[in-house]
Formats: sequence, C-alpha cells, structure tokens
Amino acid sequence: MSANPAPARRDPGYLGLTAPVATLPAAWYFDPAQYQRELTQIWYRNWIYACRSSELADTRSFRTLEVGDQSILLVRAEDGELRAFHNTCRHRGAALCRGAAGRFPPVGIVCPYHAWRYNLRGELVQASSSQVGDGFEVRDYGLYRLPALEWNGFIFTALTADPPPFAASLDLPPERLDNWELAKLVVGHRMSKIIACNWKVFWENYNECLHCPGVHPRLSQLVPIFGRALLEQRDDPRWRDHAADDDPQYVGGLRRGALSWTMDGRPVGVPFPKLSLEERAAGHTYLTALPSMFLAAHMDYVRLVRLLPLGPERTAMSIEFLFLPETLSDPRCDLSRAVEFTDLVMSEDAAICEVNQRGLHALPHAAGVLMPEEYVVRQFQDWVRAQLSRA
Repeated sequence: MSANPAPARRDPGYLGLTAPVATLPAAWYFDPAQYQRELTQIWYRNWIYACRSSELADTRSFRTLEVGDQSILLVRAEDGELRAFHNTCRHRGAALCRGAAGRFPPVGIVCPYHAWRYNLRGELVQASSSQVGDGFEVRDYGLYRLPALEWNGFIFTALTADPPPFAASLDLPPERLDNWELAKLVVGHRMSKIIACNWKVFWENYNECLHCPGVHPRLSQLVPIFGRALLEQRDDPRWRDHAADDDPQYVGGLRRGALSWTMDGRPVGVPFPKLSLEERAAGHTYLTALPSMFLAAHMDYVRLVRLLPLGPERTAMSIEFLFLPETLSDPRCDLSRAVEFTDLVMSEDAAICEVNQRGLHALPHAAGVLMPEEYVVRQFQDWVRAQLSRA
C-alpha cells in the first residue's frame, strides 16, 4: 500500500481555493425560465451602465437603452438634469422613442402613436383627445420615472426605484481611479460584438486566467503572470518562493520594457500625468460594476466593456476606448495598436465563451467544478446566488 501523499503546501496569504467547488447548475446558462429569473432579480435591480455623459451633453438630447425586454429613455432636461424614464407612453403603452439616440424638439416628448405630449421632467402636458372625460387628471399620468446618476463622466441607470448604493456596486472604492481623471476623458474608438453565450459565461471567463496560456498567447507574452495561468502573485500556493523576485512572471505587471496594453507594448497616447509609479508599473487596474460593466485602466487609455443580455444564450458586448483630449488632438498618436490588441484579446474571449456555451448542453452535465485558480469565479457565482435569493 502506498503512503499517503504529503499535504499540499500553501503559503500564508494564498488566495486560491483549497478544495473543489461545484459550479452553478449547467441549466442556468441556457434555461429560458432561469434567464427570466435573472433578468428580474439581477438586471432589473442593479445599476446598469448606459453611456458617457458627453453623449447627452446637449439640452433635450436623449438615448434609449434596451435591457432584456425593458426599454429605458434617458434625457438631458432644460435645467441640465439627467433624467430616466421607462420608454413608455402612459396612454396605451406605446414606445415613445423608436431610435437609439436623438434630440427632442422644444415642445418636448411626443408619443408617435396618439400624440400625448410630455415635458422633459416627465410630466404629461397635453393629451390628444378633445375631451378627456370626468375624473381624468393630467398630473396623474406622468412618465414612469427611473433613477439615473453620473459618475466621472459615466451615466448609470436602474430599472428599480431602490437600487443598491452606487458605491456598493463597485468592487473598488469609487476614488480608486481618481488619478486617471475619468471625467475629462474622450471616447476615441468604439467596437461591439454579439457573443453566442450566456452573460454569466463571459463574466466567469473574465474572472480567471486559467484559460490564458492556451487562449491568449499574445496577452500571456505581454503579462507574463497570465502565461502561468494566474491573475496575481498570491494565486500561486508557493508564492513566497519568489517574494523577493521582481520578475513579472511572479509579481505581475507587464513584461519588461512594455508600458501599455498595445500590440507592441508601447503607449499609443499621452500618459495620464497623475498616475503613481505603482499604478504605472501595474500595467492595468480593473474596476468592475456587476452585472453590466468593467473598466481596465492603463497608463495611456482606459477601456470600458459593457455587457447586456440578449437572451439565454446571446450577449451584446460593447467597448469604448477613452483617452485624454491631447491624445485625440495629436495626429502622431496611432490608436490602432491599442484597438487591434483589444480586438484580438476580446475576439479570443468571445470565441472561447461560445465553445463553453455549446458544451453546457450535454445531457449528463449537471454542473462543473472550480479549480483552485478560479476563486474569483466562485466569488462571482456566490454573488449570483445571493442576488437570486434576495426578497
């Protein structure tokens, strides 16, 4: 009989899981009833990223946002206040706006069906009937109001009157990215993709790097610790063996000589002047706002990724690249090296998420298992469970 194996060594401060953990049920990634439950309990009860404030800078400008089967109308009122409403007329429920963006005329919001008219505070100004009938009060038929807020030039809204405190929706303190001066940044490029996977599949992929060596060879060269299938130093159970080593494959950060997430590691824009030496050396700082958005802040640009669910097995992803105005006004700055690198990495992520989605349908596959490096995936799955169990 062979001797029992020696216990696994795990240095103090190790972050990974110490025992296998079951994943969420496989059916949660494709079952229509579960998808509707998640829309109701998660997407309709949390802050959702809508757009940059600059897209609603002008008085009477509007945008619509589709989340599940809900349509949200965001508008910049004459008093400068940002307001959000259900995109629904109080008469018989017609959609007020059919386009994704535009500007209302001075008369306000006019329903395209029966011409009920509202001001930009959402108050009904005029019904179109020649006689409204006894007991009808205009003040009783204002638009359905929704919360909206602006944070560092980003607009968020929610489909509930009582969303969680915004700061609690972020995985870092709101001031953590102050040195990037987010409010002054300008969108230099946008891209979008439709991914044939459940929205949770993408978030789980985002939350681990066990897949990085095989799926992201170029990224693994730029961020050597990713090439070891780790997110950070203490994901290694024996991290203390290299605690005094400054090699990026052990301590994290970009490969030696690289400064930013670009095809060649060279920055494409004007560096953010207020970054600390530590922030520059890190190469990337992430901030996540579940369920819809994460920011990746680099030394010369910030990348915003938004997810929106389109169905049990379809997710919309949009990406915005934010730069200092000086970068966009300098003809020598070539943004393409940053855009091409992101397109490569995100396309690899999208493709492998679709592979993951297809395999989940196997009849005997009731659930999977999480490995030690997937501890952040467990944190995400625990968040999903907690959201679904809320009263």
